[in-house]
Amino acid sequence: MIQTDSSEQRWWKEAVVYQLYPRSFKDSDGDGIGDLKGIIEKLDYLKSLGVDVVWLNPIYSSPNDDNGYDVSDYRGIMPEFGTMQDFDALLKGMHERGLKMVLDIVVNHSSDEHEWFKQSRSSRDNKYRDYYHWWPAEKGKPPYRYSLFDVNHDAWRYDSLTNAYYLHYFGVKQPDLNWENPKLRQEIYDMMKFWAEKGVDGFRLDAFQFAAKDTSWPELPKGYEKEFAKHVAMKPAIHGYLKEMHEQVLSKYDVMSVAEGAGNSFEDAHNLVDADRNELNMAYAFEAIDLAKSNGYNFVQFKQVFSKWDSAFAAKGWLSIFLANHDNARMVTRWANDSPEYRDVAAKMLNTFLLSMRGTPYCYYGDELGMNNPGFTKISDYKDGPSLNDYTYKLNNGMKPEDILKEMRFSCRDNGRTPMQWNVLAQAGFTTGVPWIAVNQNYTSVNVAMQEKDDNSCLQYFKRMVSLRKAEKALVYGKYNLLDAGNQQVYAYTREWQGKKLLVLLNFSAKPATVNTGINTANAKALIHNYSTAPAATLRPYEAVIYAL
Repeated sequence: MIQTDSSEQRWWKEAVVYQLYPRSFKDSDGDGIGDLKGIIEKLDYLKSLGVDVVWLNPIYSSPNDDNGYDVSDYRGIMPEFGTMQDFDALLKGMHERGLKMVLDIVVNHSSDEHEWFKQSRSSRDNKYRDYYHWWPAEKGKPPYRYSLFDVNHDAWRYDSLTNAYYLHYFGVKQPDLNWENPKLRQEIYDMMKFWAEKGVDGFRLDAFQFAAKDTSWPELPKGYEKEFAKHVAMKPAIHGYLKEMHEQVLSKYDVMSVAEGAGNSFEDAHNLVDADRNELNMAYAFEAIDLAKSNGYNFVQFKQVFSKWDSAFAAKGWLSIFLANHDNARMVTRWANDSPEYRDVAAKMLNTFLLSMRGTPYCYYGDELGMNNPGFTKISDYKDGPSLNDYTYKLNNGMKPEDILKEMRFSCRDNGRTPMQWNVLAQAGFTTGVPWIAVNQNYTSVNVAMQEKDDNSCLQYFKRMVSLRKAEKALVYGKYNLLDAGNQQVYAYTREWQGKKLLVLLNFSAKPATVNTGINTANAKALIHNYSTAPAATLRPYEAVIYAL
């Protein structure tokens, strides 16, 4: 059999990644903001989960206009989070426990408070001018570009100091870096080497699919905002930048690398991640996660999307598998059922899915407990700047406040950023002060302390599921085959590897369900299931079971 790069065994394929949002994980000093010392306090908890890699959202110096995704110093630590000494202690503590650390690298844009931008905007002939994209005002207004986060969604901001406009695809305080400039690229690679030399084990490239620009600035079709990525992502130059980054940084260290976004096609994704391309290890595709932008989603389509991505990477390349992150609402609210009756079993079912698919699974902090959306009712409950800008934009365009808030209760990014629920003490044990964002009020029944003592809890089930993935390589490398594709309630598939065959059955609905797999499970062994009593032919609401055939 010809060895393909999908079956080639690598540590980052077998790893389970735990995404940790530092601001919301654990506050050590009572200021209401999670910090590095707080994470250090909880390293034994992270180790107990069985995960291999912890991905930290940005911890760099930042004015915090976009919760750290606006970096003012790539080699500094945000004072709210601690010091470089704290970072070094955290990394050491993780490595002592066999945990690896992945850092978010925010290099499509910087903060407007970064020294590069301060210099760049100071005069047209400053040596940092070409670190960013400028349009001189004497040429007239620049061709329209959409900004994802600006209150008016206009990506060109006029700056009177040099009578010119600068580009910002994200917030107005997040000017886009000019990757065409080799000096800028070298600064980025040197910064990545700085962290790799410290011993960091990987990088997630935030928004990197937008880094290459068509600087002839052609007019784009009216309404292109609805397909923003299709028109502005994955410009051809990006592959040259990634090959250069691979040559200078990634190939020199045993680090994993992942791109946020996988482009606009399977071809785009393969060009990012195929081993012979010498670019990145894996990509983070959004087609599936985008299905649940509003309440309710097409379940059969959900299965089709995951299946077609698996098929496209069956022989070559590698992907990430995820259902939640810092830019989305809570997994159990979006994809299943967060009512008290079903939340626990539904969260277990979703974790079974995540940890039984091909691809590197990314588990978001709190999802191991079944944390759900907090159900905020007032606009003052929300803290996310871009979401508040969007609220203003929609108000100005005639939407009723109650309709906008209803949308936000389901989909706003803040839903996935509430503090980690540690125990039944005030503020869920996250802080002794006032938390930067309110704690979900169900913390008295959904928390680590209670779930650690309960063998049937979501947390203990998550640990067992992680262990099963590690024990059964079929769940990592095995061939995936979708069964009963048209079933409106059940996601059923097999994973097959070196003579071992596993059957995964997942009821994504609140009603009992049957499934036609053509496989007799009468004598099959249930390796794991999410109810306390044995599985039967009919799946109970949100039931999950994995059989060894």
